[in-house]
Amino acid sequence: MGAATPFIVAGTSLIQAKNATEIGKFNQKVFDRNAVVLEQESERIKQKTAYDIAQFDRKFATLQSSVKTRILKSGAELSGTALKILRSNAEEAEIQRNVIDYNSKVEQARKIEEANFARIKGTMARSRSRMQALGYIASAGTSLLTNFGNPYGGGNTNA
Repeated sequence: MGAATPFIVAGTSLIQAKNATEIGKFNQKVFDRNAVVLEQESERIKQKTAYDIAQFDRKFATLQSSVKTRILKSGAELSGTALKILRSNAEEAEIQRNVIDYNSKVEQARKIEEANFARIKGTMARSRSRMQALGYIASAGTSLLTNFGNPYGGGNTNA
């Protein structure tokens, strides 16, 4: 078994290198999948914002109609103070729409940034596994050179 030991050690190191490479590929795929999910969340936020604004617009239209009805029911005309109230409501509604849109864009940007970071983490995991694989390959080479010498002289003098 003594003569086979260097080959066993080298073979084990090569298997470890292959496993490290496979683990790195797998980890990168996981992080890439996470990035895709985060990008999809960003798109869902965008769609939800459109829905939220449409709901807001419906509620606002109902509110404005109600205000107009109360003004006209009271016997006042749609002029002066009544128009100022309606205009003020419309301005406030526009501000609310902008706030909803702004908050949505901030959330979308956050999700996209998280997706980018997930991809970076995947690339780093793959690079770490490559470095680990190279370490195992170097270990295999070192084991063989230590036991059998190198072609340029030196090496094991017991052979």
